[in-house]
Amino acid sequence: MKQTTNTLLMIRPVHFRANQDTAVDNYFQNDIDLPQEELLLRAQEEFDTFVKKLREVGVQVIVVDADASVDIPDAHFPNNWISFHENGTVGIYPMKAPSRRLERNEEVLEVLEENGFVISEIIDYSSAEADGVYLEGTGSMILDREHRKAYAALSMRTNEDLFIEFCEDFEYTPIVFTASQELNGESHPIYHTNVMMCVGSQLAVVCLASIKDKKERKTLIKQLKEDHKELIDITTQQMNQFAGNMLELKGRGDQAYLVMSTAAFMSLRPNQIEIIERYCTILHADLSTIETCGGGSARCMMAEVFLPKS
Repeated sequence: MKQTTNTLLMIRPVHFRANQDTAVDNYFQNDIDLPQEELLLRAQEEFDTFVKKLREVGVQVIVVDADASVDIPDAHFPNNWISFHENGTVGIYPMKAPSRRLERNEEVLEVLEENGFVISEIIDYSSAEADGVYLEGTGSMILDREHRKAYAALSMRTNEDLFIEFCEDFEYTPIVFTASQELNGESHPIYHTNVMMCVGSQLAVVCLASIKDKKERKTLIKQLKEDHKELIDITTQQMNQFAGNMLELKGRGDQAYLVMSTAAFMSLRPNQIEIIERYCTILHADLSTIETCGGGSARCMMAEVFLPKS
């Protein structure tokens, strides 16, 4: 099994604004006081520049426009509702925010098949929404595909039982913990695991300070070290600049890239950059509008395609 792919599915925003529906437990999200049209133009410009940068280094990006007939302001974060796997299986996930459930779109599967990818099975967990149970794809879970381990920080959007069910279905070992962030002197669960953690083929970036339980922290470190991952521990401040929201990809000639936003890159210390550059070339793009209003960053925008080719 490979840990990295050179193919992505990305959804271009057609509606864009801060989503009140998701702001309830996404403390990374803020309003920008701009007219709706201006916000959308800025988000589309950031998206298009990001896609261009990825393609320039040889990453294959399949872009699908969000469905204009439905009001889905977070459609550019597809990794929360769908995942693609090497054995031809597709996972479809239950979403906490009702507005985000409208993002699920079968047209995406048709586009992938038109591009020569083979889908042999769909495992759909979305019926769990009826029971108020959620697992938001590779936002909720960090997959080490090579070592068959899945990491999840529990929250309203990441249900432990459903996570374990996913691990049984897809043959992963579950590693569960709680990660939190401070807000106005109160501790809140971090809404998605992928804002505090990233696992590449030889690297792992984690905000260890967000895991308060010493035993859980120790277990996490042990699991990563067992797989010979070099660990970069980011601070809470760096996490708030989306330094945990990174993804390793393969570019032209199998060159490894660690992809992140410019805000994430600017937050890194020189010694952290030096460690990353031992293993990967850094690729970053300005996503400030998307980060501020959407409360998600580079990793959230990229749904990795591992499906086999026909």
